[in-house]
Amino acid sequence: MVKVIMHGCNGKMGKIIAGICKEDPDIEIVAGIDVFDDGKSEFPVFTDIMKCDVNADVIIDFSIATAVDKLLEFVEERKIPVVLCTTALSPEQLSKVEKVSKNVAVLKSANMSLGINTLIKILKDAANVFAPAGYDIEIVEKHHNQKVDAPSGTAIALADSINEARNNEYEYVYDRSQVRKKRDKKELGISAVRGGTIVGEHEVIFAGIDEVIEFKHTAYSKSVFAKGAVEAAKFLLGKPAGMYDMADVIG
Repeated sequence: MVKVIMHGCNGKMGKIIAGICKEDPDIEIVAGIDVFDDGKSEFPVFTDIMKCDVNADVIIDFSIATAVDKLLEFVEERKIPVVLCTTALSPEQLSKVEKVSKNVAVLKSANMSLGINTLIKILKDAANVFAPAGYDIEIVEKHHNQKVDAPSGTAIALADSINEARNNEYEYVYDRSQVRKKRDKKELGISAVRGGTIVGEHEVIFAGIDEVIEFKHTAYSKSVFAKGAVEAAKFLLGKPAGMYDMADVIG
């Protein structure tokens, strides 16, 4: 059984992950870290990660960027592998992540969904079929009206997977409203929609002459990201130091 410390255990994602682990006989949360302890957890909760003395195999992090610095110190000191799910890290923090990964296994991904990461894998093959045939490529992503960044990191990851497969021959275009000209063949368009409570929807369109192929992923709840994080924690057990991502998890 994989023993996990949940960093950010009282946040929305932390609670979802706790629920998933409770139903999974192969993984167990043995301790939690959060700025407050609501007394409702079935495991000990530490408000200071440095005071956590519970032995664990892996840490799952779903917290906030300001909490990651101390987390990385703890990971490096205790040599516990970490699934790092917190986003919006600064360049300095990302540099620290790389440094820590030289001594400890670190898994970081733009999106933890197993479905999205399988889609990324599929798109590389699709791009090598449709791009040489002259198909135009567009990505449309939709999220709730509270999301502040656009386009989503996942949309960029999808675009990057296509571009890497095609030796970075595409230029990303985010807004055509200011340019009055025909679409260039080496454009990869990325559009963002914000509205309502959409959890996350990503659609990749390959448009050719008299034919359109669409790949679409829809997240109906945040559970898909939590499930991916749990599977990533299982994968990371016993892995040597280094940087990993969800592509390694799905194989």
